[in-house]
Amino acid sequence: MATIGFIGLGNMGGPMAANLAKAGHQVRVFDLVPAALEAAQQVGCEAAESATAAAKGAEFVITMLPADAHVHGVYLGEQGLYQVVNKDCLAIDCSTISAEMARKVASELNAHGIAFIDAPVSGGVAGAQAGTLSFMCGGNEADVERARPLLQQMGKNIFRAGDSGAGQVAKMCNNMLLSVLMVGTSEALQLGVAHGLDPQVLSQIMLQSSGRNWTLEVYNPCPGVMDNSPASRGYSGGFMVDLMSKDLGLAQRAAVASGASTPMGALTHNLYRAWSQLGHGKEDFSSIFNYLKPQTK
Repeated sequence: MATIGFIGLGNMGGPMAANLAKAGHQVRVFDLVPAALEAAQQVGCEAAESATAAAKGAEFVITMLPADAHVHGVYLGEQGLYQVVNKDCLAIDCSTISAEMARKVASELNAHGIAFIDAPVSGGVAGAQAGTLSFMCGGNEADVERARPLLQQMGKNIFRAGDSGAGQVAKMCNNMLLSVLMVGTSEALQLGVAHGLDPQVLSQIMLQSSGRNWTLEVYNPCPGVMDNSPASRGYSGGFMVDLMSKDLGLAQRAAVASGASTPMGALTHNLYRAWSQLGHGKEDFSSIFNYLKPQTK
């Protein structure tokens, strides 16, 4: 079993670290939120007093952080992990950040003799808890293969998209499509409800028809239709609107840089930004369903 430093114990990171501990690894964890550390200790992880303390001497370091600045700071800042990790350590960043930042961190860590891969995830909180995430990896093929046994204890689908940063490109494409599907599903359900249809019946009809998609299958945005969806628990405990908006912003910047045409992605980004500005940034991204309610006459 491996010694793992795990940094970032939010809605996704906490369950991921727990699954590694359940698999028998020695998992040293750090998060700025004391309650997150306490929860991790209850499932077999060892709490560390800092990110550097969690990473020092570890065979693998896994990070799950909010954005570019956090990843850069943890790995390359004044107290950056590059100063304390062993040269044979493999760093695995599961955050969703820009491909440019992933490449920058990889380059600078490699210059210090430290291997690094970007490995953002898909599957949501439920997937993190169940250990069924999909990992989209960017980096040296040998490093991805070295990481694979650990990733398989947190997920069921492990892909190498290409070299450093490729995992982030794959993730931004996936999340852009997911947001479009969520908005389209919400529109369709709201239209049906406005005409008197039962949203549960309409969902079943679309699930067995050509409108079938992931949001209808496992993440229905209408409250009461699916017991285990964030919509049925007040849009809590899922993937926040603010995070989806951030990811869509990454996709739009990448589209501008490459000249790619993403009109649906741009529209969806604007919808999520507007919903956040109305005070819903901390809700699950499926709460966009409420933004699309018919206007009363």
